[in-house]
Amino acid sequence: MTQSQTQPQVPHNIEAEQALLGALLIDPEAILRVASFLRPEDFYVRKNGWVYEAILALHERREPVDFVTLRKELEARGHLEEIGGPAYIAQLMDIVPTALHAEEYARLVEEAAIRRQIIDFASRVVRAAYDRERPLEEILAGVEQNALALRRLSGNRPVPVSEVVSAVYDALTRASQEGRAIGLPTGFSDLDALLGGFRPGNLVVIGARTGQGKSSLLLSFARAAVENGVPALMFSLEMSAEEIVHRLLTSETGIPTTRIQCARIGESDWHPIADAAGRIATLALWIDDSPALSIAEIRARARRLHAEYGIGLVLVDYIQLATPTRRHDSRYLDIGEISQGLKALAKELQIPVIAASQLSRSVEQRADKRPTLADLRESGNQEQDSDVVLFIHREGGEGDGNLQAVTLIVAKNRHGPTGDVNLLWVKERMMFVQLARNEVSNEI
Repeated sequence: MTQSQTQPQVPHNIEAEQALLGALLIDPEAILRVASFLRPEDFYVRKNGWVYEAILALHERREPVDFVTLRKELEARGHLEEIGGPAYIAQLMDIVPTALHAEEYARLVEEAAIRRQIIDFASRVVRAAYDRERPLEEILAGVEQNALALRRLSGNRPVPVSEVVSAVYDALTRASQEGRAIGLPTGFSDLDALLGGFRPGNLVVIGARTGQGKSSLLLSFARAAVENGVPALMFSLEMSAEEIVHRLLTSETGIPTTRIQCARIGESDWHPIADAAGRIATLALWIDDSPALSIAEIRARARRLHAEYGIGLVLVDYIQLATPTRRHDSRYLDIGEISQGLKALAKELQIPVIAASQLSRSVEQRADKRPTLADLRESGNQEQDSDVVLFIHREGGEGDGNLQAVTLIVAKNRHGPTGDVNLLWVKERMMFVQLARNEVSNEI
């Protein structure tokens, strides 16, 4: 039995490599169709990569690409003799009669390169799995992140502005015809007017002190998403999944959570509860109530559900209860890593990520208790990494006990104006509803 029969060959396509180089020598303009996705290191045969690199260099300098110029360029780089001299260039020029299929040849070279990367990735996974010193979650997070990168590798390319304009125009047209925000609707029309909805790739931070309604606001945003056909994933690091469902039942029925939790339910309550439970059961909402999740675990689980179920919104309740992948010397750095990880997740999956954050106690010690960006607790990274920062501000003493006026402050908006949104907190239903339309500031 020969070695080739016992061990599969490393993926490669030498014929495609040579055909591509020959095509580029016949028609140098063909480089415009392949340079956006093919790199010199994608070639399996080293000398073919050197030839391609030389052709790219000539093209970038706007010099003609032919037998003479390529020979001179390879000689200047010290590769002419290593590739086999001028005879190899002549051989390449005779391989194909036309440059018509240059892009197809390039795609075959790229495919073989990606297959080799997958094999390399798998080998590194095996070595990592044998390393008992590495935490399991760190290994799993690395596997999923690299797998996602490999899935997207063949599609990565610079995008011509014409494509972007077309996509933006189509999105604007659809949003205008449907009378909605461009991004994911928030559930509050005044907030949509300020933000344009929650945008893909954006990190939104909701800051408030304890008991101000951060979790309820997150659930409102999740409910708005699923009602618009976008599945949502909520990491509840404080409340259990059962408590979240209790809150959803309360907002649907108006029956106080305390009565639901203690099963103090009257005969007339069962019908609305049953109806509400049926509606909630149909929601495309996933809840992960694992305590003290690390940012690596959050990202890994979000990637998994994004791939399996098309999750389009991730919510985290709340930042200070998550843990960094590795402990730092200061809490400031810990929170910074978590904040950066959430922003990276939003950008990686191209979906909005909304995270609640506990505000500093200094808010309560001031005469003016209206929150500011400086009140984001323990890390300036939250302000830096976020695209939008919202604060929940309740005016003390207002309301009749069950109803209370609330201001949702848009303190940072990377894409537009800041301002206030008037909401009403309905304590009995543990939910926010919108009040009259407000004026917005011109601050950007």
